[in-house]
Amino acid sequence: MTDTPPPSRPLYKRLGPGLITACVIIGPGSILTSSKVGSAYGFELLWVLVVAVILMMTYMTLGAKLGVAQDLTPAQLLEKQNLRWLAMVIGVAIFCISGAYQFGNNLGVHAAATQLLPEGTTWASKATIGIVIGANLLAIAFLFAFKDLYRWLERIMVVFVALMLGAFFINLFFAPPDVGQMIMGLIPSLPQSSEGSEVDWVPVLGWIGTTFITGVAYNQAYLVRQKGWKRENLKDGLLDARVGSVVSALITLMLLATAATALGGKDLKKVSDVAQQLNSLFGPIGETLFCIGLFCAAYSSYLVNSLIGGFLLADGFKLGVNNTDKWPRIFATAILLFGMIIALALILKDVSALPAVVFAQAITVVAAPLAGGVLWWLTSSKKVMGELKNGLLTNIVAGFGFLMLLALSSYLVLVKILPSLSKMLNDSPSNT
Repeated sequence: MTDTPPPSRPLYKRLGPGLITACVIIGPGSILTSSKVGSAYGFELLWVLVVAVILMMTYMTLGAKLGVAQDLTPAQLLEKQNLRWLAMVIGVAIFCISGAYQFGNNLGVHAAATQLLPEGTTWASKATIGIVIGANLLAIAFLFAFKDLYRWLERIMVVFVALMLGAFFINLFFAPPDVGQMIMGLIPSLPQSSEGSEVDWVPVLGWIGTTFITGVAYNQAYLVRQKGWKRENLKDGLLDARVGSVVSALITLMLLATAATALGGKDLKKVSDVAQQLNSLFGPIGETLFCIGLFCAAYSSYLVNSLIGGFLLADGFKLGVNNTDKWPRIFATAILLFGMIIALALILKDVSALPAVVFAQAITVVAAPLAGGVLWWLTSSKKVMGELKNGLLTNIVAGFGFLMLLALSSYLVLVKILPSLSKMLNDSPSNT
């Protein structure tokens, strides 16, 4: 008589960290860049999304493998290599990026609230400010209310993912995409814009940068540990990483499809422009659905983005990495407060966001290749990973992704950071 195999667990019990990661990938920045690319080039650059998703999926699987390979965190593994300083640098860099971009999440919540509330009323204007402040206070309360942060974070993010998928999917019914054009967009090509000019690579590279995020993949190792997965859970970890990548890709594709079908040729400078255009085309329902998705994307990033920065900084300086430790929560709170203050200054005082954006870009130039390179190096080490070390194909894809990160960083320095610094210097009071 043979033993019957244990029943397989349902899919939802085999997921978690990947869905949390999907929430931070889909934020106001990715919504705007997806809409801008779809508006300008339709589906012609869909193949770029496929490449970015494959790279992100690869690095997320590296993070998942690293998380189950040993009982040590990435920072502790670096310390064993006498590289604690490198863990500290990564922690500081990711913390700074999280803080610098947190104001964008606040602006996303404010934009969604502004579009949903009646225009031209004093109470509505005050209410939007109250919503931003209340959202941050609620996030801070969440950080300290629960002993097991991960368990509650996973439950909340599943709800946000479901709402985003539902809102953006229903929006597609207002303007069904051309399936034939989508299929043709999978063929690599360099299209021209609607005006006949060459491709403007700035929004396209921004689109890649908001899809292929190595700092988030690096954090996957921490999420897997917080989930409690070990080597015997490797299959679940890899499945979860792939599902999370696919979910973020689906949401990005729906945003691209809506813009390509309904917003062709529109000038989209900020995320609220997308909502306004949808209102003019489809009425309040289309705009409302989009704003629901925008709010979920922005607010889910509040929590995950702040926790990534908080945990990586705390672990880099040996100040705790467990769900029950206080310093990750304190650092996450600092990120939330910093992002709220910058956002409120931009909203109320009409302050330029350029310095904060340039700072975030400058840190990204260093942090993205650094986090990606360290993750690739650790998972390629037989000493660290044992039999779980990367195979040849994985190393080829990861190596291509690392080279792309270096190219993106170089382009960012030459095209975005240096011109922005020059503009800031020329606009300074001493030059007026």
